[in-house]
Amino acid sequence: MQRPKKETTVSNGPHRIVFANEKGGTGKSTTAVHVAVALAYQGARVATIDLDSRQRTMHRYLENRTETQRRRQIALPGAQSVVYGGDNTDELDALTEQMAQHADFIIFDTPGRDDPMARHVAMGADTLVTPLNDSFVDFDLIGQVDAETFRVRRLSFYAELIWEARKKRAMATIRDARREMDWVVVRNRTGYTEARNQRRIDQALGELSKRVGFRIASGLSERVIYRELFPSGLTLLDKGHLGELGTSHLVARQELRTLVAGLNLPMPAPNGQMAMTGVE
Repeated sequence: MQRPKKETTVSNGPHRIVFANEKGGTGKSTTAVHVAVALAYQGARVATIDLDSRQRTMHRYLENRTETQRRRQIALPGAQSVVYGGDNTDELDALTEQMAQHADFIIFDTPGRDDPMARHVAMGADTLVTPLNDSFVDFDLIGQVDAETFRVRRLSFYAELIWEARKKRAMATIRDARREMDWVVVRNRTGYTEARNQRRIDQALGELSKRVGFRIASGLSERVIYRELFPSGLTLLDKGHLGELGTSHLVARQELRTLVAGLNLPMPAPNGQMAMTGVE
């Protein structure tokens, strides 16, 4: 039987969640927006910084949400949102500190490519979320497998980068009482993977997770509803504002709740600290 973890608290600033993947098309921005809104629904103050100044999907989604509130004259939980398109880490850090003054969580959405600013915020993440589609094309981002056995042959450059960052962060945690970095690989769109291939990916992810220390969480399936909600900025959590939902949409809502629970994020406690709760 699982036992509840003893509650602990930390108070060294807002929790930084970084959604990062050097490959596009993995549902990164969609996942980031829905996590932001889910946290806001739980009473957290959420700020977001979109580092993809070209597409700015997360920022546009939240802008659409604000416009829908104005148009319908309704109030919805949401998040502060800004876009940063510069290349100066000091400037980005200053913006982050400014946003942090009134936030329990800061969520960064990064471009689907190798980007210096994305690397910078990933190094400072409390929770690093890497969404992957269930395919070996996406798996190649974090590790390379043998063509015959599908066993992991070696880490990718990206995985080695995060591994080194986590080691440095662990030393800082001991020295400066900082949080350790929690790396979570989120498996999106699993329903479209052939069963045998999915077993191979299960095996490879399990093997690699033991080597580099990431956790694996269930993500969001491929659903048209996510694209349809973008213009309004609404999410599956906005009950009463979506009209009649079919069974598949209710299943999708539960997927989102499972994802947020799987991230095991600290929620604000009444004393202003962050309470960590969960199960062993």
